[in-house]
Amino acid sequence: MFSSFTSANNIGLVHDSHHDHEPSLGEETAVSVDEKINPASSWVTVVHNDPVNLMSYVQWVFESYFGMNTEVARKKMLQVHHRGRSVVASGGREQMEKDAQAMHGFGLWATIEPEASS
Repeated sequence: MFSSFTSANNIGLVHDSHHDHEPSLGEETAVSVDEKINPASSWVTVVHNDPVNLMSYVQWVFESYFGMNTEVARKKMLQVHHRGRSVVASGGREQMEKDAQAMHGFGLWATIEPEASS
């Protein structure tokens, strides 16, 4: 099954020796060259609509985790509800990953994306 352990880009990858194909750099990672050069570039955390969580709960999460005031949290929650998504934070990739993970911990569906250029 898994016979050897290799490391690439400081991430442990398990290699299956039953496949003759060695992954190329592009296959090992979905990170673009721009992200490697400037990992602190601006990213956003996006919360997506789901059929499970109550709107009042989503608003409460935004208020308690992000420190949004009631008006802003309600506006963001309504964007999630009506548009299917809302940008709730922006900053460096690592922080956005932490925020998305926190949203998952609250049971919300969240992703990160590079911030759109204006």
